Amino acid sequence: MNVGAFPAIGGGEPRGACAYNRRMPQAPQTPPQKIVPQPIRSGIDIEINGRRYRHTGDPELPLLWYLRDVLRLTGCKYGCDDTSCGACSVLVDGKLKRACTLSMQAVVDKRITTVEGLAGADGKLHPVQQAWIDEDAILCGYCQSGQIMAAVDLLARKPNPSDADIDGIGNLCRCGKRK
Repeated sequence: MNVGAFPAIGGGEPRGACAYNRRMPQAPQTPPQKIVPQPIRSGIDIEINGRRYRHTGDPELPLLWYLRDVLRLTGCKYGCDDTSCGACSVLVDGKLKRACTLSMQAVVDKRITTVEGLAGADGKLHPVQQAWIDEDAILCGYCQSGQIMAAVDLLARKPNPSDADIDGIGNLCRCGKRK
């Protein structure tokens, strides 16, 4: 066993140190005399799935990209960028909205629910989510979170919707299996 490869006891230079494994010199650091708290950054306060967030970036950032890229809530999908497909559907203060064209500025102090936030605190799925599973309604899956959100919105407005109400949801299916 080559003991020269291990650091010396007491934290000194390792025996046999070369230019590639020597400790880097550290500049002396003086602790600050006084720690001064900085004011809270201004931003856009929102509630997403029951949790408070503050967005301090571009107020024109679409909600879709905040959900996906910042919070990593990927149930909300990008599909069209013009509200026509519904893959990015979320509930804003209980009303169905398309996140692709909704800026962060437009959701100041709003409550947003994504498909990830439908389940209860105990992990029990929302009845629409459970029905989706029970009825084996899953196809490719890309548009399904938007369709589930649209169904939740419709049932909140009309507990006994007609076929025409259901057909009027207007979400598009990317794989072409649904209307």
